[in-house]
Parts: sequence; structure tokens; C-alpha cells
Amino acid sequence: MNFIFVSPHFPKTYWNFCDRLHRNGVNVLGIGDAPFDEIPWELKQCLTEYYRVNDLGNYDEMLRAVAYFTFHYGKIDWIESNNEYWLEMDAQLRTDFNINTGAKNDFIERIKYKSKMKESYIAAGVPVARYHIVSTLAEARAFIKEVGYPVIVKPDNGCGAEATYKLRNFTELKEFYAEPHNVRYIMEEYINGTIVSFDGVADSHCVPLFYTSNVFPTPLLDIVSQNGDLSYWTQKSVPAALKDVGFRTIKAFGAKSRFFHCEFFQLNEDKPGLGKKGDYVALEVNMRPAGGYTPDMINYANSVDCYQIWADMVCYDEVRNAELDGPKYFCVYVGRRDCHEYKHTHAQIMAKYGSRMRMCERIPQALRLDMGDWMYTAVVRSTAERDAFIRYVQEQA
Repeated sequence: MNFIFVSPHFPKTYWNFCDRLHRNGVNVLGIGDAPFDEIPWELKQCLTEYYRVNDLGNYDEMLRAVAYFTFHYGKIDWIESNNEYWLEMDAQLRTDFNINTGAKNDFIERIKYKSKMKESYIAAGVPVARYHIVSTLAEARAFIKEVGYPVIVKPDNGCGAEATYKLRNFTELKEFYAEPHNVRYIMEEYINGTIVSFDGVADSHCVPLFYTSNVFPTPLLDIVSQNGDLSYWTQKSVPAALKDVGFRTIKAFGAKSRFFHCEFFQLNEDKPGLGKKGDYVALEVNMRPAGGYTPDMINYANSVDCYQIWADMVCYDEVRNAELDGPKYFCVYVGRRDCHEYKHTHAQIMAKYGSRMRMCERIPQALRLDMGDWMYTAVVRSTAERDAFIRYVQEQA
């Protein structure tokens, strides 16, 4: 099997995907924008060949890279980046090279455009927030008259909290419309809920081979806009109601043979037309692993190797070389920012939680806006320990 992995060097832990494919006997070919001398040693060991491009977003360069590998190694069986930024590029390359093992152009709209996602969520029987495609100020006012303030405005095709606004009144609405916007925006009614994700790896029949869940208690929009400290965790177990909506969502989206990260609001209060407190409402889907260090958190929480689970899906369409029944924990990410003064020092944190710490390091520059400048990630057994760890690390002086 010839597998092209796009951007195998970033995020930094993605070399693990290539390593597990290599262990399964796959011929792994890498395309990246970093010089070969700068990619990790572990990655070099599992790649048959590495092709450097100047810009992973330049289709002509990517086309030449795939054509080169095709000429030298024969038909390409898979192309994947597992990265939100390159999903459309991946799909275009699969379409042009007739690679049928992943999403092609006809699939990409429903997983990249937030307005299109709602159609599949509705097909899954999951409630969705009312929305309006941003056009004129008059139409926005008519929409807001129906749903009320605040409203959330974000690019219809965007990542995370990028260029996202929470508009609380008419003054802020006018300010938004006074600025030039070069992309299409979607405006949604505000949902008072906690963001909960359903994550895992689906087989070729859109059935999860493995699944777990993450909880994000503070919206990323608030973290970014207020320069706040991020904390979130991988759950110890998946609630039955979340498993139900998660399985239905994966099937409705036709998400086959890939990692998935589906986001929902769990309502903090009754919401007429959407559900009761505790119910799940659609937010958006990302047909790739959750961002940052979350794949490793998934591993620590579930005592699994999700990189191997994914590689087994690619090779066998089932899990063969990974255990799924290990002990379960909460795996908690806690970020800190250089601009804040904290009560407890690094030495104090490590003295108290060192035995449970799994990751502790500086965050790459590209991820700091969302995730902070420094992170601590630990495994704990209870909600009380989880909350105490977050308080201890982030308590400010």
C-alpha cells in the first residue's frame, strides 16, 4: 500500500500516524514544507521518501509531488493529512488522482461549511441553532428580532474561533457591518451550553471503531477574546446520550474511514425549540483528529494508542493491533500565559502533580493564541481531582 501523508511533521506528534502505518507494513511517503534535516528523527525512520514543497497550499506544487510519487512507486492508495487546514487540498488531490479511500470534492462542502453541516445534523435528528447567512444589516436585524441578542458571527468556512464575534447589541452589530469582510459569514442564535465533543475513528461503513469525548468548559471565543487560560479534558467515559447522537451524526455525514471530532452544545438550561437542560445540540463537525495535543490526551485517558487504531482502520478496516479495554481516567489540559502572574510556580506544580503529569512543555507559536504559552497535562481519577488540578495550575497571584 502506498500512503501519502501530508504535513507529517506538524503538529509535532503526527509522526506517530506515519510510524503506526509503517509498523503495519505500509509504504509511507511524506509531503511537507520543512527541510528534511529539520523533521523529527522518529519521522525519518518511518518514511520511505520525503518530498519538500515551499507551500502546502500551492496546488501546482502538491500536484507535482503526488505525480512524482506516483511515477516512482505506482498508484497511490491513500492521501491524508488529518489536518483541518489541508482537508480541501486532500480532497482535490484524491479527486484528480482517482483515489477512492477518502473524502473527495463532493464530500468536502458538508464538512467545511457550517451552513451545510446543519443539513447532515438535521438528517441525524440532532437539533441545530437557527442561522442566517450574513448579507445586509436590515436582514440581520430581522433575524435578531426573531432570535434575540447575543448572536454569534463566524466565517461559514473557518477553523476554531478564527474571526468569530459575539455581538451583544445593536452598536456591536453596526460595528461588525462597518468592517470589510472578504469571506462569507454565518450568523447564529446564541446557545447557552457547554461544548462537548464526540471523537474517534470510523470504519468504511461509518461505524466508530473507537470513540471517546472531550469537554471544553469555556468557549474558545471567550478564551481568545479575553486572553484567558484554556482548560479542557478527555472524559473518563462517554455518556449514553452522547454516544447515541454521536453514532447518528457519523452515519448521517457519511464519515467513513477517518478520524472524526464532532462538537455539540450540552444545554445549560432549557432552550425552547431545541431541548431541555442536558440535551445535545449540534455545533459543528471536524473530520480529522481534535486539535493540539488532544490525540495524546485521548491515549492517556483511555489507555489506548489512537494512532495505531487509525492505522489499523487504514490497513484492515478493523482494530487488530491495539487494546481497547484498558483503565480509564480523566486527562486534563491546563494552559498558562506569559502575560499572567500565577500563584504557584512550575516547581510547586511538578512537586504536587509530577507523578500524574503526562505532558508539560512550551506550546508552539502557531497554537499559542488558542492554547496558551505553556501547558500541563495530567491524568486524574475523579471530577474533584480534575477541578482541583485546574484551579491549582491556573490560580493567579
